[in-house]
Amino acid sequence: MSVGTISIDDRYDECFTDPIKVAFLDDKECEFLIENYKDDKVKEDFQKAINNFINLDKSVLYGVSGLVYQYYLKTLKYLSPEDDGYVEIERPQDVWQFVRFGCEPAVSRRDDDNTIYISLVCSCDWEREHGLQLVFKDGRYVNKLGGYDGHLTHSDAFDDESLEGVIYR
Repeated sequence: MSVGTISIDDRYDECFTDPIKVAFLDDKECEFLIENYKDDKVKEDFQKAINNFINLDKSVLYGVSGLVYQYYLKTLKYLSPEDDGYVEIERPQDVWQFVRFGCEPAVSRRDDDNTIYISLVCSCDWEREHGLQLVFKDGRYVNKLGGYDGHLTHSDAFDDESLEGVIYR
């Protein structure tokens, strides 16, 4: 698959792809928002990361099911069965039944390591306010997950270099 056309929206100084099918999202069409693309010196890095991302299979999700389940369990501690966001999920592999994937992944270059990251914001039944953020390093694998906080790594989120390789905290 190809990234195709990247359009620049001068009103907002943002760039978007045309809708592209994403394999691990059951070929759902996504329009990628590419941050700071116009001024980037190595635009090919963005295209490569997007291409990696759109060709991932569902094993990328299955590989982090246990961590998403931990996020669910942590959130569940603050809910009671009467609450709107209360759902019972018995097994880690079942978490994906309660997640709705976003369709506008954000693609950006992180200054600290000069790598491209793709952030996919999802809604989930157990955490309606912060949802679920999945961040993919170079579009290849999930390097961070949890409630949406806008950060690309936990080391950035907590200003702690020791968290650089931590996927969920």
